[in-house]
Amino acid sequence: MKVILASKSPRRIELFNNINLNFNSINPKINEKKFSFIKNPNRYCMKLAEMKASTIHLKYANNLVVGADTIVYLNKSILEKPKNKQEAFSTLKKLSDKTHSVYTGVSIYTKNTKLNFFDKTSVTFYPLSNNTINYYINNYNPFDKAGAYGIQDWSKIFIKKINGCYYNVVGFPIAKFYKIVCQNFEINNILKSIHE
Repeated sequence: MKVILASKSPRRIELFNNINLNFNSINPKINEKKFSFIKNPNRYCMKLAEMKASTIHLKYANNLVVGADTIVYLNKSILEKPKNKQEAFSTLKKLSDKTHSVYTGVSIYTKNTKLNFFDKTSVTFYPLSNNTINYYINNYNPFDKAGAYGIQDWSKIFIKKINGCYYNVVGFPIAKFYKIVCQNFEINNILKSIHE
């Protein structure tokens, strides 16, 4: 049984590589707007993660397939990835001097088992000036990131406080995933590939 990450996210690929996991990554190419009617943040991100995993699992049923989706949640609203500079500016202005939640839903499929879970991290931003926001937007790429920022890049200077898993904010709760996989799946071959 091989591991397939249903994602082409550079952050998730790097996290999987960091634990020496032998895996392939495949883009599930799903319509993320399909479940925009779901307003509960953990249900929303888990549904999208499940959709990604199930799409790839249809073609690779004998493998362990992992789907994931990360969202930013503030004032009972899901902040989507910005489409342009104006949306990125508006999003970062909303997050300025406030505490928001980052949710990542994870879905794991094997031939006989399906398991979904989520992780939540609270992140507090310092107040951000318009110049700081514009500098970030103009010099970094906020358009493929939930909440219009990537905690691992220059926007790390925005962070006043974080409560929870840092890697969940990056895009994948890697330690929680590892523990859950070890506890719930027949994965002798996977464990071997992790520890080789």
